[in-house]
Amino acid sequence: MINVGIAGIGFMGMIHYLTYQKLKGIRVRAICEQDPQRLAGDWRSIKGNFGPSGRRMDLEGVARYSNLEDLYADPELDVIDVCLPPALHADVAVAASRAGKHVFCEKPIALTPADADRMVKAAQNAGKLLMIGHVLPFFPQFRFAYQTIVSGKYGKVIGGYFKRVISDPVWMRDFYDPAVCGGPMLDLHIHDAHFIRLLFGMPKTVRTVGRMRGEVAELFTSQFTFEDPALFATATSGAINQQGRPFTHAYEIYLERATLLFDSGMGRPDASIPATVLTHDGRVLRPKLGSGDPVDGFAGELQEVLRCVRSNTPSALLDGKLARDAVVLGHRQTQSLLRCREVKV
Repeated sequence: MINVGIAGIGFMGMIHYLTYQKLKGIRVRAICEQDPQRLAGDWRSIKGNFGPSGRRMDLEGVARYSNLEDLYADPELDVIDVCLPPALHADVAVAASRAGKHVFCEKPIALTPADADRMVKAAQNAGKLLMIGHVLPFFPQFRFAYQTIVSGKYGKVIGGYFKRVISDPVWMRDFYDPAVCGGPMLDLHIHDAHFIRLLFGMPKTVRTVGRMRGEVAELFTSQFTFEDPALFATATSGAINQQGRPFTHAYEIYLERATLLFDSGMGRPDASIPATVLTHDGRVLRPKLGSGDPVDGFAGELQEVLRCVRSNTPSALLDGKLARDAVVLGHRQTQSLLRCREVKV
């Protein structure tokens, strides 16, 4: 049995906790939280933009700590699952690695590339795994796109467009603070930056247009170029200050002999496009991908964590260096937006 200690019981900590309960061979053995109500199991104040609402939880058999040092020192724990604000990721991950624990950390890996490098180096020095929770490749629609591209079934990938837009997340304190969460660029768009890096490799340049809110990008569109001049990617992301505008994400990915489509349609069946393949010879294919529940993606992600810890092998999808590259892209995009010109990556 792999024992996990969750650091931070907010929305993602709750989602991870609930997801671990669905898996065999891994369990939450401890949590660490400073809010006394949440530490006692009253999670009704927790809110998010998908999934279940917070409720009272039965934490019998789960050790509860209000101090991170006590969590690191728990000899029963194999993995520290970091679900704290991004500004805390680096220090907590480094300390957990030095304490001899594997680390699974929510995205973004950190707010700066330098902190990401610290995390990667600490895990390497300790001989432990660092896994970063970029869940998007485990969502059925995105897993299908990734696997289709890797298979080469329709030839090589030649371009793509990605969209990820939310209403202003008023339930998230410090969302627009560059020193705490990083705003839409590092908290939201980071999903697509990571996926673009995974599918296309590291871009050569980026040109971003949009608007700022204080010190962070609020709503923006970026054009990425690559060493191959025929390859391109475009992404639109950010927050709109309209509470009636639900979350949506989408892609249109171009292969040599097919186009892959998906659009969540803001949760409206009449506006959504399920994962679809438009083939070069005019066929329309719609693969069966399961329930479509986003929580299922976290189950796949945490199953990958279990596989990696059991075998003590890294994951190509949860790789710390890949996650670090996504942060680099976010910083370069913001620089481009501020400078009103293309910048080198």
